[in-house]
Amino acid sequence: MSIEQESFNIEEEKLNKTIEWIEEKIISLKEREEDISNKINEINKEVKGSYNYEVEALQNSLQINRKNLNSYKSSISVPYFARIDFKEKLKDNESFYIGKVGLLDEEDKEEMVVDWRSPIADLYYSGVQGKASYEAPIGNIEGELLLKRKFIIKNKKLIDAFDEGINEIILNFNEQDEQNGEKALIDEFLKINLEENRGNKLKDIVSTIQKEQNDIIRADMYKPLIIQGSAGSGKTTIALHRIAYLLYKYKNKITGEDIIILAPNKLFLDYISEVLPNLGVDKVKQNTFNKFSREILSSNYEIIDKDRKLSKIIENKNSKENKFITNSNKLKGSLVYKKMLDRYIKYLELNDMFIDDIKIEGYVIFTSREIIRLYKNDLKHLPLNKRKIEIGRYLENKIESKIQNVWNDIDKDYILKIREVRSKYEGEEERANIIKLYEERDNKKEKITLEAEEVLNKTIKEWLIDDVVDVYRDMYIDEENLNYATSGIIPEVLVNYIKNKIEKEIENEKIDEEDLAAILYLKIKIDGVDNYKFAHMVIDEAQDYSPLELYVLKLLSKARGYTIVGDLGQSIYYYKGIENWEKLIKEVYEEGEYIPLKQSYRSTVEIVDFANKVLGKQKNNLEPAKAVLRHGKYPKKIQYKDEKDFYEKLNSVIETIEEKKDKTIAIICKDYEQCESLKESLHLKEEKQWEIVTKDTEMLPKRIIIPSYITKGLEFDCSIIYDCSDENYRETELDKKILYVVLTRALHEEYIFYKDNITKLLI
Repeated sequence: MSIEQESFNIEEEKLNKTIEWIEEKIISLKEREEDISNKINEINKEVKGSYNYEVEALQNSLQINRKNLNSYKSSISVPYFARIDFKEKLKDNESFYIGKVGLLDEEDKEEMVVDWRSPIADLYYSGVQGKASYEAPIGNIEGELLLKRKFIIKNKKLIDAFDEGINEIILNFNEQDEQNGEKALIDEFLKINLEENRGNKLKDIVSTIQKEQNDIIRADMYKPLIIQGSAGSGKTTIALHRIAYLLYKYKNKITGEDIIILAPNKLFLDYISEVLPNLGVDKVKQNTFNKFSREILSSNYEIIDKDRKLSKIIENKNSKENKFITNSNKLKGSLVYKKMLDRYIKYLELNDMFIDDIKIEGYVIFTSREIIRLYKNDLKHLPLNKRKIEIGRYLENKIESKIQNVWNDIDKDYILKIREVRSKYEGEEERANIIKLYEERDNKKEKITLEAEEVLNKTIKEWLIDDVVDVYRDMYIDEENLNYATSGIIPEVLVNYIKNKIEKEIENEKIDEEDLAAILYLKIKIDGVDNYKFAHMVIDEAQDYSPLELYVLKLLSKARGYTIVGDLGQSIYYYKGIENWEKLIKEVYEEGEYIPLKQSYRSTVEIVDFANKVLGKQKNNLEPAKAVLRHGKYPKKIQYKDEKDFYEKLNSVIETIEEKKDKTIAIICKDYEQCESLKESLHLKEEKQWEIVTKDTEMLPKRIIIPSYITKGLEFDCSIIYDCSDENYRETELDKKILYVVLTRALHEEYIFYKDNITKLLI
């Protein structure tokens, strides 16, 4: 139900005036840009390429002007999405129009459009009509919220408008809640937005952010947030909007370069790539853990990624081999492994203290005692190699006085030698021997003076630990290292498996992704990595990280700012060790706040209820997701007899879907091998092309075949689940998680194909 026509007409007129004003600003800014550019060109001609302060000032003005121009250009189609009326205590009622970008009329000093991240905009997301307040830089502002109005604007045209509290509809959450008589009061504006087709990129949600999401977005930057979000809860989108908010609120303290997002793969990074630019944010580093680790290590080694290993576990029928894979990775991802690495680092530290005096020509320039004191006591707070470098600098500063001391020792030695000559020889023979001794003494002094710095630098260089990858390998290869590090607490058969695997991989210039955290930890403790430290870190799909990986990433933060988002229901890399968030908070993020997000905004009620059947069979006892707003078709189970029957039924489904146009369709297979086999068969039977998606795919086409483990975080208008038989999806914990992931990707429609008997997980 929309607002009344009279109010609609007033809002339409307001929109038209705002757009006219923006158009005028664009013309004005373009003219200003041209004027500034002309001035720069004129001055450059005069100074003929020499540095000029005025040119630098004009270039800064040009940059600001272009940024403002881009803001107006990006706003003109949809200047704002909401209006609030707020009456501050002892003041008149004011109307505020809220948009993605704040727009200020510089002449009147009036905010034509308020930035969604501004303090007063918090009332739109979290306020309720009646008494309300918000936190401003000057303190808490109290008053009365009189109106919350939401607009649908497309291409400069007002399509519809809704008032909160009036244009709301009552929906059931899901079947269970319907039985319990629970209802949800939901606004129609959100429902309309969620019913749209999504395309192949994640979109911003500034106009539909819900209160629970807004609280996370606006939470303090210096507090670790651990967000358990069910599939479709918007956890990734919330994390991205949180970045935009933090850069707005703390703009005098941080820039985009101080923040990093770690995502599971290139495909996911491409999928989220438009959100931050659309929110006016740039320069935020976006990477995968794999690639980020390689950058820090400056390594050209090939990384054996976790998807390859998971695929092997899925396909491998050798339960003994799978047991070795899972046990070794559980160990290498645990904080027990960190203790093992700490023991090894202690062992390296002890060995470092076996250093000799630094001598030239038999004279001690620096004593080992002095060096060890600096290493063991004064510089103990530094990583091992940094200590050595600092010791080198310290000794270099003292080298002149040390050389003078050695000269004094040489003089003393040669005084004795000259006395001895005088006691033995007389006349010319005495004189010749003394001259020879003086020359010998002076040559020795000169050599020490010339070589002291070189010998010092060479000693420090040889003392440095060179390659942390080799150091990691040596922990297993050297029996003494291994015994000291493990202290006999790890079963010998498992140690031998890891040892043989690591030795073989590093010889072939390969590193298992599960070893990266340990190698990074050694890098931090040996070399330090200050250049890579960030003020805030967003880690997406965090359930796929091991405790050690998250601990290492914590060491790469300058502050305590982390936004950790994940879903234990989707932890398909279960063998890496995260069992629950509470344990992780206790062991890694001591001051962390745990926030569950249970509402799912992605799929229809029917799809969420269907997927929750599988979630309920997992061991983690997670509360099932609650779908809101949208009802649709119940997921359709389709049995097929043979290959011919499968393709006939598949084509029938695809034809039905494609009649609706602009739909993204994903056929989801359990593993990559199934994807290849299916694509080959489809190529022979269909004219239209299907593309297999891998972890290296950078853009999603509209018709894809994709393995289960790459779908996490992605969403499609329609999902087709391939071979959901009891042979393909068994009652293992891994299969429960994989199936839950694939069943929670669809927005609108879902089809489950199976041969013979459907998996017991869906019964």
